[in-house]
Amino acid sequence: MEVSRIRALRGPNLWSRHTAIEAIVSCTPEECSLDALPGFEERLRRRFPEIGVLQATRHGDAISMAHALEFAALGLQAHAGCPVTFSRTAQTVEPGVFQVVVEYSEEPVGRLAMDLAQALCRAALEGSAFDLEDALTRLKELDEDVRLGPSTGSIVQAAMLRGVPFRRLTEGSLVQFGWGCKQRRIQAAETDCSSAIAESIAQDKDLTKMLLDAAGVPVPRGRPVSGLEDGWNAAMEIGLPVVVKPLDGNQGKGVTVNITGRESFEAAYAAATEISEDILVERYLPGHDYRLLVVGDQVVAAARRDPPHVTGDGVHTVRALVDQVNSDPRRGVGHATSLTKIRFDDIALTCLAAQHLNAESVPAKGIRVVLRNNANLSTGGSATDVTDDVHVEVAARAVAAARMVGLDIAGVDLVCDSVLRPIEEQGGGIVEVNAAPGLRMHLTPSFGKGRAVGDAIVSTLFPDGADGRIPVVAVAGTNGKTTTVRLIAHLLASKGLCVGMTSTDGVYVNGRRTDTGDCSGPRSARNVLLHPDVEAAVFETARGGVLREGLAFDRCDVAVVTNIGLGDHLGLSYISTVEDLAVVKRVIVQNVAPKGVAVLNAADPMVVRMAKVCQGGVTFFARDPHHPVMATHRAQGLRVVYVEGGDIVAAEGWDEHRLPLAGVPITGGGTIGFQVENAMAATAAAWALGLDWEVIRAGLGTFVSDARTTPGRFNLFQHRGATVIADYGHNPDAIQALVNAVDTMPARRRTVVISGAGDRRDEDIRQQTQILGDAFDQVILYQDQCQRGRADGEVLGLLREGLSQASRARQVEEVRGEFLAIDTALDRLEAGDLCLILIDQVEEALAHLTARCGG
Repeated sequence: MEVSRIRALRGPNLWSRHTAIEAIVSCTPEECSLDALPGFEERLRRRFPEIGVLQATRHGDAISMAHALEFAALGLQAHAGCPVTFSRTAQTVEPGVFQVVVEYSEEPVGRLAMDLAQALCRAALEGSAFDLEDALTRLKELDEDVRLGPSTGSIVQAAMLRGVPFRRLTEGSLVQFGWGCKQRRIQAAETDCSSAIAESIAQDKDLTKMLLDAAGVPVPRGRPVSGLEDGWNAAMEIGLPVVVKPLDGNQGKGVTVNITGRESFEAAYAAATEISEDILVERYLPGHDYRLLVVGDQVVAAARRDPPHVTGDGVHTVRALVDQVNSDPRRGVGHATSLTKIRFDDIALTCLAAQHLNAESVPAKGIRVVLRNNANLSTGGSATDVTDDVHVEVAARAVAAARMVGLDIAGVDLVCDSVLRPIEEQGGGIVEVNAAPGLRMHLTPSFGKGRAVGDAIVSTLFPDGADGRIPVVAVAGTNGKTTTVRLIAHLLASKGLCVGMTSTDGVYVNGRRTDTGDCSGPRSARNVLLHPDVEAAVFETARGGVLREGLAFDRCDVAVVTNIGLGDHLGLSYISTVEDLAVVKRVIVQNVAPKGVAVLNAADPMVVRMAKVCQGGVTFFARDPHHPVMATHRAQGLRVVYVEGGDIVAAEGWDEHRLPLAGVPITGGGTIGFQVENAMAATAAAWALGLDWEVIRAGLGTFVSDARTTPGRFNLFQHRGATVIADYGHNPDAIQALVNAVDTMPARRRTVVISGAGDRRDEDIRQQTQILGDAFDQVILYQDQCQRGRADGEVLGLLREGLSQASRARQVEEVRGEFLAIDTALDRLEAGDLCLILIDQVEEALAHLTARCGG
């Protein structure tokens, strides 16, 4: 077995809506059926008993080594605690070659699982050892390392339940919610509204206390100190017991509470200076330690925090009791788990000494042994939910504290006997206000019920049920995609929206090109969705990007499929038939939002079948209103777009809107058939987005199709009184559409300039000149930079074969070089001639034509 290629499908894809690892797996003839490998499955199960039942995707297919790899990669992730369920293995057209697809929740974990699955299968094949425990440990540790922590994870989960799209921007906890102009960003429990000044204030504990005191919020007395002696003097001024803490610390690091003597003060001061040079000494407030979570203008959760401790049993030492507590699977290192392991360090030993104990002491049964005086969860403490007990006055003081500091999300630390009564009545006080507060204690408290704090945060980011989405249109098909994308973008811009657009000739935001080249893949689309100005997005969605990485979005509002026809690029990436191609193109239709619309070409049977997989509505378009699909759809009261009496007609039941083709310049008054279809598709998409009909009418009338706005798409030039047309058409359907268009244009003599892309099938290259040979008098063949793996002269030979039975072409010649071929044709033109030039290097060829033809 050999794995030759691994891809990460990071969005909805050919196989499913799940993120997945896709591997190309080559098996030997014996490995194509495990029945030919006696004992293999038994050896595999001995090494991984939980692998499950090996089965083929289709009933009756042989179970191959590729299937074993599939179930091993899925099973290893599942047993490491990853939430994965989907996998599939598909036989390609090449004997012994399979596509193995396995879901992942974190990409690095999915890739490691595929590597470990290969090692497992090899071990079972060779009879060698495989360390399952080590493999699962590696997967678990990697998963804990790369996945979002509980705080950020809870916010992301709440956003997902609200239908808010998200994208992780870094390997850390920086996450974007929503798209374009509606995006918001968080980092853990901070939002893009969390002020840097407010965070700085919160870190300065003395300044925080001063501001809270000014707002009438109870705080403990204290001051910053300049050294050990000054600190002790401050403790004497305040009166013991006191608290020593870093002035700018967090997560309870370096904090020691309830200090009653000089010796313990010196130890506490030393611990604090390990965290910061700036130290605060303040009055110790007796009572319980509470954390109140303030989001916006309300307290959404509260917890009583207890310091890390163990309870004696009269048998085990303190160290052994700590080990027992730390064996709880809920406890881990850092913040990936709901609880943190208790630290057994110098601070813990000092705390034990104050209780006349040490690590090897055996406390009596029922004796509570405290390992730290502060109750922060990051040091191993526990939490009890008390949200329902918080007195209205206590909540008001917490909100006032957060507002005084300037934080939109704050963890307010309160020390008092009970949150059931006002703070002032019990001599309590707020001791800290924390930015980016941890949410673990509220999500999964040690005792009591968890609180939906993630949902509360999402509700402040997206109030009133908003989901952070902008209108997204995806366009796929064999021909017409780029023009349709540009026309839809133009219609949206006519409404006054800032439109982000991707196509095969670049990325555009509000009409300005921000990237060049073929930008019809998911990377370019994701960049548009990141742009903070974009109010609507239109994406050309090419097959390559879908196969390589999946979609850039989880769902779209409108999916447009222009056509499938005879297909294009067949034979690449195991897409060998038009049926295969249709499966790729329909991915955007499968991911239309439930309230969205698929705009489908009713004249193309392959496209019509896609309607069955659409979750939303369907609008069919075709020039013929009497086409059976169109007639049936309209009879059902559903939307159709067609041509009648010189108008584009958009009909829903008996309601009609008419748009005269005479007012749609790109259609040549309705004579250019493929442009009429592009205009119908764009009209249907704009209709689905709810654009006003006057906006659509005006937009269709002001859209210009020239070398600048739609490069390589039926660009017209005049030269010596002759008509010159430049187009990028490179497949039989596109060539036939071009021939149909030029047939409506009078000409004395017709010339075509053409080459062929080497990555097409032989029959596709031949068919192009078969079509052209019956429509043009002169054919100039050229060879340039588009051979793509073909031998020198091979493409030209195939083009000549296509011309062998030409009924019209009487003159055929070959030229080496695209620009030389263009010049050869232009130099021979006379008034009244027509020349179609099928260009390859679009921008360069159009610049050359513009220079030769004078604009």
